[in-house]
Amino acid sequence: MPSQILLPISSSSSYLPPKSSTQMMFKPLIYDSSSSSTTLLDGDDHSVKPLLSRASSFNGAVTSPNGESTGLYQNRRRRSNSDNCLSAAASPDHDGTTNGSQQQTIGQEVSHAAAETFLLTRLFLKLLSYLGVGYRWITRFLALGFYAFLLMPGFIQVGYYYFFSPHVRRSIVYGDQPRNRLDLYLPKNTNGPKPVVAFVTGGAWIIGYKAWGSLLGQQLSERDIIVACIDYRNFPQGSISDMVKDASSGISFICNHIAEYGGDPNRVYLMGQSAGAHIAACALVDQVVKESGEGDSVSWSSSQINAYFGLSGGYNLLSLVDHFHNRGLYRSIFLSIMEGEESLKQFSPELVVQDPNLKHIVSRLPPIILFHGTADYSIPSDASKCFAETLQRLGGKAEVILYEGKTHTDLFLQDPMRGGKDEMFEDIVSVVMGDNQEVIGKSVDRRRLVPEFMLKLAHWVSPF
Repeated sequence: MPSQILLPISSSSSYLPPKSSTQMMFKPLIYDSSSSSTTLLDGDDHSVKPLLSRASSFNGAVTSPNGESTGLYQNRRRRSNSDNCLSAAASPDHDGTTNGSQQQTIGQEVSHAAAETFLLTRLFLKLLSYLGVGYRWITRFLALGFYAFLLMPGFIQVGYYYFFSPHVRRSIVYGDQPRNRLDLYLPKNTNGPKPVVAFVTGGAWIIGYKAWGSLLGQQLSERDIIVACIDYRNFPQGSISDMVKDASSGISFICNHIAEYGGDPNRVYLMGQSAGAHIAACALVDQVVKESGEGDSVSWSSSQINAYFGLSGGYNLLSLVDHFHNRGLYRSIFLSIMEGEESLKQFSPELVVQDPNLKHIVSRLPPIILFHGTADYSIPSDASKCFAETLQRLGGKAEVILYEGKTHTDLFLQDPMRGGKDEMFEDIVSVVMGDNQEVIGKSVDRRRLVPEFMLKLAHWVSPF
């Protein structure tokens, strides 16, 4: 694996290591994977216990309320994965029936697969109609086709798992709007309630779909974690406010009903990837605003969310609109998705928490842990770093885990398909299962889904 970047952020929270009294400054660090400490270029050594094992952490020095400046130096150590097998709970459905009594026939499965394929084809054609067929997009779609071809061996295996595994509960209705459905990935081990990750998939706000989370669901369910992949209306079926409402409704269903599927409502974690990370963050911040008396009634509580995981997300739309335009998501389309330029600030979590009238909501937010690759050109890693810095400055709990040389899709697709121990997923498990050292300490080497040379080619041709 490539070496990682390790930079520090201070925090007034006990969620991160204790403060040290130093002058406000950044010092370049040398990370030596063979050593148990992180060494400053000026020769000082610091070794402290990190929030997450082994992954690199970005922390920016800020001034504490009492005037002190702090800088935290963390180091990572490797942990091995669990040897739990992919599993699913035989818990009763919402209507009281059991998993075994609802086994579908092959004909029903094929019919469902055909319907899903039709939906995906329609989404693809819809994307083409909005983006146009200029030279830039012709070359990008050619690259996308080659990229998909290289990863096809993995897609076929994951697709088979998604459609035919008895451990996957597909299309559970959570609301009354179109596409208000979610998929559940259930562990086989039914000994006690399981932690839950509510996942909002990405897709440029246009082609998001719940099945995009099947690889994550498969991998985390192997670690005794329930994964709920939330579908939502995409543009032009809905705009950003509809997407946020759908995500919030899905989270509400999970918080209020996951116990019926073997989940622990007191151990719910929220996660999003790319556009899904933005939508999930908006839903979380909006929920906290409502709870502070600034909005409508609520059907779930932010206190039920133990932590938020943001993967390759963008949280300040004002700083990203030009970047997206240059990447091909043209300004006119993007502003239509976001309901006009005047709404960009409203749907930018990084800016909402800085509102003088809403600064008090930061203390109500759960710990925010952001993952980003340094070679991400779709959404630069600075988007995550700036959001974390803002939260830290306002007294929130935040951390950024940077992965050197990783692109927008490496962390979510190529790395999991590589097999063996996966870096980012191990970091997630270390937080979700932090009180279960037996699970974390066990090792599981997942089988490879795609040959290495094809993964390397996919890394270079990826249009993302």
